[in-house]
Amino acid sequence: MTVLVPVLGDQLSLGLSSLRAQDRATTIVLMMEVADETAYVRHHRRKLAYILSAMRHHAEALRADGWTVDYVRLDDQHAPDSFTGELARAVERHSPERIVVTEAGEWRVQAMLESWETLFGLPVEIRPDDRFIASHAEFQAWAAGRTNPVMEYFYREQRRKTGLLMTPEGKPEGGRWNYDKENRKPADADLFMPDPPRFPADAITQEVIRLVRTRFQELDGSLDDWDLAVTRKDALKAQAAFLDVALCSFGDYQDAMVTGAHRMWHSHLAPYINSGLLDPLELAQEVEARYRAGEVGLNCAEGFIRQIIGWREYMRGIYWLADPDYIHRNHLGHTRRLPSFYWTGDTDLNCLRQTLEQTWTYAYAHHIQRLMVTGNFALLIGADPEAVHLWYMEVYLDAYEWVTLPNTLGMSQFGDGGLVGTKPYVSSAAYIDRMSDYCGPCRYDPKQRTGPDACPFNSLYWHFHDRHREKLESNPRVRNVYRTWDRFGPETQDAVRAQAEGYLATLDEAPYGPDRASPQP
Repeated sequence: MTVLVPVLGDQLSLGLSSLRAQDRATTIVLMMEVADETAYVRHHRRKLAYILSAMRHHAEALRADGWTVDYVRLDDQHAPDSFTGELARAVERHSPERIVVTEAGEWRVQAMLESWETLFGLPVEIRPDDRFIASHAEFQAWAAGRTNPVMEYFYREQRRKTGLLMTPEGKPEGGRWNYDKENRKPADADLFMPDPPRFPADAITQEVIRLVRTRFQELDGSLDDWDLAVTRKDALKAQAAFLDVALCSFGDYQDAMVTGAHRMWHSHLAPYINSGLLDPLELAQEVEARYRAGEVGLNCAEGFIRQIIGWREYMRGIYWLADPDYIHRNHLGHTRRLPSFYWTGDTDLNCLRQTLEQTWTYAYAHHIQRLMVTGNFALLIGADPEAVHLWYMEVYLDAYEWVTLPNTLGMSQFGDGGLVGTKPYVSSAAYIDRMSDYCGPCRYDPKQRTGPDACPFNSLYWHFHDRHREKLESNPRVRNVYRTWDRFGPETQDAVRAQAEGYLATLDEAPYGPDRASPQP
């Protein structure tokens, strides 16, 4: 009575629902490295190497836990291109009586899973992914009837459900749900910053790095200076280091940006959570325990827990609440392709250069660099939101469609017209100047709107609002922007428009980045 249990590359958890209550003696775990998953977007090579190495290490952990693992490597002879193709070969090898699998995180892969019963004529049980706190049904019930399913209110329900940072009376710890206003301090380069643990490449990772260098020469991204955990044991060490050293200042400086400090007080744990090496609820409970023990402030604990049980769960809920056509939403009608410097970092805008160079080196940038530098600029210039989403899918270690699509197309690019974000998240240079040290050495002046030295973010900010006035003016969170714009007067407005349009013309004359086709849902 052989049971075949496929385990996907983002399901690297020993407690996975599909493995639960299975008899090790009659169960075969199937893990597959397939070409389709390496090519549906042009992944950063560091991201590919991380996923493949983590998968190979997880196979060893499963074997050590008593499971029989059938592992198909990308470089195996005759390896098929897809999960379905490889599953067909595994069915021939093992003649299972049934297949048990944990639901996929993305529409594209879930459609494959749902086709297997018909294709193979075998019973296929698709179990819920209970590594998430809210089930699909729970989120849909919460969102039902809400024209604006705002994350803050979903987050409060998650706090009540988990009991995290709640008093015995059922009230939020400290009397408030949200301490975000306390978490917007700029940081100085000379402040002491944590030195996170590094995990040098072992033999398995070195083999994977060689494979990626050889097989994916056409892809971008550095594989040098490897420091990533690829096992649960090492991911737990990274988690402990964050809790011990960085959490105490995470809240205060989570929005700050400092040249040369790509991690600062951020946890850098999202890749490990999203691939399954770390449990998000266990992590949130550890953060709460540090607060209860008096080791960290409430603003730090609440800010981090909100990202885990609030924002992360909300993004997943929105993704599955929508449908595969969500990727094509383009509320503002933006069509410009991203400029080539999104791949090369070759730009005079220091904030973009710093963020992009860091991204292509480490496959990482923290949430403010993503939202208020690369995302902000893309929105201001009118970049196609689908193309922006695909770029984010390519470049970041923690990028999976269920979290990246609503974050990028919805929150960052306002492509869904306000389902996720209550307003477009755009800013002038003033925000970047306040929250970073990027503007000091930049050739542009963050305080000038027009002229040869004026920062493009300033004129682009006003130009964005001017050209989208019909769609945005009624938004109460944007109304004051138009009041200020109207006080400029016609002459100043014309000068700002000309400045912005001149800059956009230079982008159109310069090389674009690669054209991107949409992944198939």
